[in-house]
Amino acid sequence: MANTTPLAEDPKGNYPLGSSVTEAVAQTGIQVFELTDTDLHYEGRVILKDVTLRIVEGERVALVGQSGSGKSTLLKYLRGRASADVAWCPQHSGLVPMLSGYHNIFMGGLERHSSFYNLCNLIKPLAGPKAEIQRLADQLEIGQVLFNSVDRLSGGQQQRVAIGRALYQRRSVFLGDEPVSALDDFQADKLLSLITQKHPTLVLALHDIDQALKVCSRVIGLKHGRIVLDAQCDQLDRTQLHELYQL
Repeated sequence: MANTTPLAEDPKGNYPLGSSVTEAVAQTGIQVFELTDTDLHYEGRVILKDVTLRIVEGERVALVGQSGSGKSTLLKYLRGRASADVAWCPQHSGLVPMLSGYHNIFMGGLERHSSFYNLCNLIKPLAGPKAEIQRLADQLEIGQVLFNSVDRLSGGQQQRVAIGRALYQRRSVFLGDEPVSALDDFQADKLLSLITQKHPTLVLALHDIDQALKVCSRVIGLKHGRIVLDAQCDQLDRTQLHELYQL
């Protein structure tokens, strides 16, 4: 994977990268991921065969296909190739139920601080991260419940916390496995917009075709253990995508 440097945020917590800049970055062709004729396995079984793809900086890629088509396997493989360089939002969030939303989000930034600093923040939230995470929580619309324990939050609120944890990692590449599946379309669109504001490059497994076409610039379609579609969104129609869900 090409070296990627965490981006500095502006005072509102956004990376300074608009859509026109994103397109310009994509055209530079700086490679983020590349696979050539690669078989991907899970628990000893081949889930995806002969995977060949290249993703460059600035691309917004949607993975679409039926449940079990290999979207999660592909995302986990990409993460394994560059775990230190990507923000990761898994389908099963892995939040710590007895800790607050604040402390779960803060986990995304643990590596930026010493163990002593992290321990102090666990005992009593420190002013710096408290202000940063409160601002992020307000953007995620969970500011009012930020200090509630996760086990007291709704499924949608927990998903927002998981997104917040990934965003707080402050990486330039975002990998998300159905990151907004627990939210209605309106709320999902708002959060996907927030994710794209903060990350110039992203790969998302999405179950909603309209979301994929709206948020992403490229779609990779998976079916029967293979990549059967890889095209720019402006070259696709919904009929082609719906075929991915037919037996």
